[in-house]
Amino acid sequence: MIRESLLSRLQRQGILVSDGAWGTFLQKKGLRPGECPELWCLERPQEVLAIASSYVAAGADVIETNSFGGSSFKLEHYGLADRAAEINRAAAELSRQAAGDDALVIASVGPTGILLLMGDVTGEQLYEAFKEQVVALAAGGADAICIETMQDVEEAEIAVRAACENTSLPVLCTFSFELTVKGEYRTMMGVGPAEAAKAVHAAGASVVGTNCGNGMERMIPIVREIRAALPGVPILVHANAGMPKLVDGVDVFSDSPADMARLAPEVVAAGASIVGGCCGTTPEHIAAIRQALVR
Repeated sequence: MIRESLLSRLQRQGILVSDGAWGTFLQKKGLRPGECPELWCLERPQEVLAIASSYVAAGADVIETNSFGGSSFKLEHYGLADRAAEINRAAAELSRQAAGDDALVIASVGPTGILLLMGDVTGEQLYEAFKEQVVALAAGGADAICIETMQDVEEAEIAVRAACENTSLPVLCTFSFELTVKGEYRTMMGVGPAEAAKAVHAAGASVVGTNCGNGMERMIPIVREIRAALPGVPILVHANAGMPKLVDGVDVFSDSPADMARLAPEVVAAGASIVGGCCGTTPEHIAAIRQALVR
C-alpha cells in the first residue's frame, strides 16, 4: 500500500492533529534520571510502542518517534554513539507499526547540544551526524523528518539540508522560543520566529513552526509572526501543557485537556495547520484537541 504523503494529506484535510509528549510520558512509565530514553527502543520496545499507539488511539493524524536525542553526539553521553543507526531505525519501526495505515510518522530529530559558535564541532561533523540519523529513520519507515526544539539557526539549516539531501522525505523544522522582557519571542540565540522560519524554509523545510517552551496561549503570537513572514507555508505547533511549575521536585504542567482544546482553534486561526502537544501533554490532551479541531 502506498501511503498518502504528508503534504498531500495537509492539502486535502487542511488541519492535521499531531501527537503529544514523549519524554514526560516515558518518565511516567519509569524512565529514570540519567537513563537514555532512546535506548528503550531496543530494550523496552513494547513500552515505546504503547506510547505511539496511545496517540493513534487518541486520534492523532501524525505521530513522532522516540528519537529526539538520537544523534551520535547525544548518544555519546551514554556510550551509545556507535548504535545511532540501530536505535533510530528501531524508533521509526515502532512508530510505523503503531501508525498503521491511517497515521503518518514524522520522525523526531532534536538538537545535538553542541554549539558551532563555540568551535567544538564543525558544520561537516554536524551534517554527518544528522545524515546518519535521518537515513536510519527513513529506513525504519518514517514518512517525514521533524527537526525540532532548535535554538541555533545554523544547526537547524544543517539538519534540514542533511535530511533533504539524503532522504526523499518532506522535512519539518520547529524552534523553541522564550518571551523576553521586551515582550518579544526569541530563541536562546536571540533569533525571532520570522527570521528562524524563513531561514529553514529557504534551506528546504516544507513545514516550519514552533514547539516546546510555551503553552498553547503563547503559541498564538508566535504563529502569527511566522504566518506573516511565510504566507503559504504550513506551520506546525507542538505546545506544552502550560508553563511548568516545580512541585516537590517534579515539573507539573497546569493546562488541562480542556484548556488546550479551548485555545487550539485560536492557534489554527493564527495560521497553524498541524497542532499537537509537547511536554506535559497526554493522549487525553490530544483527544480533546482533535475534538475541538475536527468536526
